[in-house]
Amino acid sequence: MHELSIATAVVAQVEEAVRTNGGGRVLSLRLRIGELAGVVPEALRFSFGLASEGTALAGARLEVETVPGRARCGGCGRESDTGVPPMLWCADCARPLGELLSGRELEIAEVVLTDPSDAPDPVSGDDRDTPEEATHVPSG
Repeated sequence: MHELSIATAVVAQVEEAVRTNGGGRVLSLRLRIGELAGVVPEALRFSFGLASEGTALAGARLEVETVPGRARCGGCGRESDTGVPPMLWCADCARPLGELLSGRELEIAEVVLTDPSDAPDPVSGDDRDTPEEATHVPSG
């Protein structure tokens, strides 16, 4: 199950971003995963729960955005969805699709952090901020 190694790498990268941005806890994390990347979203979510235990990401909401596979024909230039499993021949001219345009992504698109100076809520004991009070850390 390579999703565990992917989740572990994502947790390590986000923890570094949290440290770089002054600390805090992660409320949510959005990943962009291409449908041709060979990643099973349900397995990634399960693995993320394991990999994030005891980290600034523990309990964070993981959102997975699926990016469709698209390719361009090397013959006629037509762009089309590849589908899963991928159809790598042009529907118009029957030539091989020459260029994969999308579908292999594996990106951290957004991280939402709490403010590190906020103390836990004395009433509920909840130390997670609402998204309105959170810091958005752009990826890249």
